[in-house]
Amino acid sequence: MHLFSENLAVEIASYYRNLALGHGVVPKVFTLVNGEGDQFLFFIDDLGMEKEEEDQFLAYIVKEHDAVSYARGTLVIVEKNQQYIEFAVVDRDDEEAIVCSAELTRDMDDKPIALTEFEKTLVKKSSIVFGKLFEPVSLSEAKIEDFESLWDEMKPKILHRSMGI
Repeated sequence: MHLFSENLAVEIASYYRNLALGHGVVPKVFTLVNGEGDQFLFFIDDLGMEKEEEDQFLAYIVKEHDAVSYARGTLVIVEKNQQYIEFAVVDRDDEEAIVCSAELTRDMDDKPIALTEFEKTLVKKSSIVFGKLFEPVSLSEAKIEDFESLWDEMKPKILHRSMGI
C-alpha cells in the first residue's frame, strides 16, 4: 500500500473529526492523491448526479489525475441514535483497502458532540461499493466534454494541495 494511502486515511479521519465536532457537518467527501503528491478534495453532494453517473465522473477524475489512491466518506445512519462516519481509502496497486469507521454522538438538538476514534480495518478492494474507480470506464466524447466542463466549474470549490516532497 502506498504511503500516500496510509497518510490519506489519517488525514481524512482528522478532517471528518474537525468538520463534525468543529463545524457540526458531515458531508459526503471524495479525495484523490496522485504520484506527484497532488491532492484534490471535494464534496460529492455538489455533483448533483445519479449514482451511476457519479461513479463514472469519479472514475474519470481518478484516471485524468493519474491517482494512486482515493478516498470516499459519508455519514451512515443505522438508527437516529446510532450514526457512524465511515470512509474507505482505495490504493491503485493493492488488493486491500483501508476502511475506517467512528461512532458519532449527537445532542438533543441533533448537533454532533462526540466522535469515537476511527477504527481501521483492511478489506478486499472488490468488497467496497466504490472500489472499482481504477477500472477503465468507456465514455462518449460528449460525456467526456461534460465531465471536463463540470470539473472546470467545480475548481473554485475543490481543495487542492501538494503533499509531494
